[in-house]
Amino acid sequence: MSETPANPPALRCQGIAKNFGANRALDGAELAVPAGSIHALVGENGAGKSTLMNVVSGLLAPDAGRVEVFGKEERFGSPLEAVAAGIGMVHQHFMLAEAMTVAENVALGRRASPLGLRFDARRYEAEVERLSAETGLAVDPRARIEDLSVGLRQRVEILKALARGARMLLLDEPTAVLAPPEVRALFSTLERLRDAGRTITIITHKLDEVFALASSVTVLRRGKTVFAGSLEGLTPEDLARKMVGEAREVAAGELPVGGEILLDVKGLRADFSSGTGLHAAEFSLRAGEVLGVAGVEGNGQDELAGALAGTLAPSAGAQIRLLGRDLLPLGVRARSEAGIAFIPPDRHRDGLVLEFSLAENLILRDAFSPGRPCSRGPFLDRARIRASAAERLQAYGVHPPEPDLNAGALSGGNQQKVIIARELSRKPKVILACNPARGLDVGAAAAVHEKLLHAARGEGAGVLLISSDLDEVLRLSDRVAVLYKGTLREIGARGVTKDEVGRAMVGA
Repeated sequence: MSETPANPPALRCQGIAKNFGANRALDGAELAVPAGSIHALVGENGAGKSTLMNVVSGLLAPDAGRVEVFGKEERFGSPLEAVAAGIGMVHQHFMLAEAMTVAENVALGRRASPLGLRFDARRYEAEVERLSAETGLAVDPRARIEDLSVGLRQRVEILKALARGARMLLLDEPTAVLAPPEVRALFSTLERLRDAGRTITIITHKLDEVFALASSVTVLRRGKTVFAGSLEGLTPEDLARKMVGEAREVAAGELPVGGEILLDVKGLRADFSSGTGLHAAEFSLRAGEVLGVAGVEGNGQDELAGALAGTLAPSAGAQIRLLGRDLLPLGVRARSEAGIAFIPPDRHRDGLVLEFSLAENLILRDAFSPGRPCSRGPFLDRARIRASAAERLQAYGVHPPEPDLNAGALSGGNQQKVIIARELSRKPKVILACNPARGLDVGAAAAVHEKLLHAARGEGAGVLLISSDLDEVLRLSDRVAVLYKGTLREIGARGVTKDEVGRAMVGA
């Protein structure tokens, strides 16, 4: 839909600036989203995409610039004011109360029932059922959030925004946790919402999704808008160059031949207090090999990773051996020292201490280990720690590469790079990589994939890649397995088709 004086953009940002100390996150950023359209916001990690959306959604106040929503200038003092203006934000890290039901989460922040102070559960359950029927985002309104998969939690976030009257949806990496059939269903939902008059902006690193779903795009680089316009006439390669320069291709490398068995797993079962759990997993991982495990999140991935890393005790009868050594009696730290690297599925909960500096986060595995270069006698050698951190931050492309900066000040993608730098620089024997490129731009994801493949092909490590990104699994893996309802099943070697794996991911 073209812009005219009588038809202004649904969202217009002009000259938006935002600083965090010496770090300039936004430097005069511009954004115009046509009403009744699906618009894509793209850019490399640290480009300012999430910061700009946080300004629009009222989470952050800009240092300079103006925001217009449906033709009216707005200065939001809180997210509730943005909600009142018709904006609904679905964050990459969901903002839900896990101990509450779906209906209770939808009710949060809303006015109390006119019948009195008692929570009117039936009213909100009926509202969730109505919206589910209208949008195709089916979810049980009585289910507790803690019992839902990540994919279902995303549905709740979208339904919550719609229930609050959102005319404009902002979605941060909306397909990161979905299987191919669910992606297609989400796209159909977003297109229905667009056709019904809602305006949608998506932040995504998947350029095929940009071209499949959006009609226009804005590209940010280092806090500035470097391109804005229609996608007509552009190719994914054009867009990648605008984002990060020349997009790099990752060669899969030669197949491993007869590498020794590093990790041998038999009879592995594990359960959390809620959720699917892991019911049956048996596999071996050889030196120089990438074993990819695909699946819709919530089908046992967290349990598999936790049981192998040592954060979750498996059920009786399991066997986990690393080069013949029994890992079951060992805790997380001892498994790390034995040669297990762990890139966890939740970087905030399990990967980083956000209040610590980058240098401190980079030595979390080593601070108390004998013989490590971060200590001088009983004391930490802070000069060496800082120098080593600066070197690793540069090598892994963390922006900004400031060892003294708190991890919480970085974008999500740069936080992920810090974790990968810490884990891979230790030269592990086995790498447990859970969604290692989630939240990374095209260039950064390619760099991470290169490092994983180098660890396998060049250094003889075994890589267990657990990912909800099917393209990532198929591109990197020598063998592919699928987790569905807690059961691990091998599908085939390299060359297995996307359709075969996608159908197995949903139990077909």
